[in-house]
Amino acid sequence: MTPDLDERRGSVAERRAAWLLLSPALGAIALFFALPLIAALLLSLTDFDIYALADLRNLRFVGASNYLRLLRDPLFWKVIRNTLVFVVLGVPLTVGAALGGALLVNSKVAKLRGLFRTIFFAPVVTTLVAVAVIFRYLYHPRYGLINQMLGLLHLPAIDWLGDPAWATVAITLLAVWRSFGYGLVIYVVGLQAIPESLYEAAELDGAGAWRQLRDITLPLLKPTTIFVGILITVSLFQIFAEPYVMTRGGPLYATTSITLLMYEQGFRWWNLGAAAAIAFVLFALIIAATGLQALLRGRKSA
Repeated sequence: MTPDLDERRGSVAERRAAWLLLSPALGAIALFFALPLIAALLLSLTDFDIYALADLRNLRFVGASNYLRLLRDPLFWKVIRNTLVFVVLGVPLTVGAALGGALLVNSKVAKLRGLFRTIFFAPVVTTLVAVAVIFRYLYHPRYGLINQMLGLLHLPAIDWLGDPAWATVAITLLAVWRSFGYGLVIYVVGLQAIPESLYEAAELDGAGAWRQLRDITLPLLKPTTIFVGILITVSLFQIFAEPYVMTRGGPLYATTSITLLMYEQGFRWWNLGAAAAIAFVLFALIIAATGLQALLRGRKSA
């Protein structure tokens, strides 16, 4: 038996062993991801509703009609605009808050690190219903703390949840407050990966804190910023709980997100085919937005 034949048999055995070890994970992916995805795609091409749920004989294949109906619906385009506003306002605010909080947590004030970690990460693990009750009081047009502070500055009170323009801002601020702690944890890991010797050399060269931040910290955190930005973008495209609990999509659909519209179509009006079509539109928007973001970051790095 030649050595080449032995090597071939060994490589074949290794490949078989690799596929055998990977098969449970691949089976789980196919069962819990691939099959539901294919089923949802097929569902979006039908008029599946509460009547079809009662009797599958009422189910009809309608092709792209659900998607065409969405494109002709003015409410759908308003919801797309609302979602884009959430993303455009929320991503830079969340990334900035996460970076600022990470710098505080990673600062040399060792005694306050534990306090900073608790304060900044607490919103991530706090129940949204409790948060919504608190923020409703904060946003109250007459008795809310925010409007009282505006009154001290001789500024007019704002109807945060009743004015369509300000309601979008109010929901975005709530989403930023709840989600920036997760990005903060990732930024802390990125900061701890930067060699301390770089800061020591910069101090010897006379660089102050601002110059160290500009010339060392931010450039070396670019990969982390890309990752955090993509995570936050995906999260804000799927924003649902905040507008659902705070405003139920109002006033005048000003805070209705695409996921909230999908929920209403699927579980309020039982138009499950239309809801599945909205889900795939959301999927396409997320892919396009995250791909564009990564492309722009890559060009800036180059």
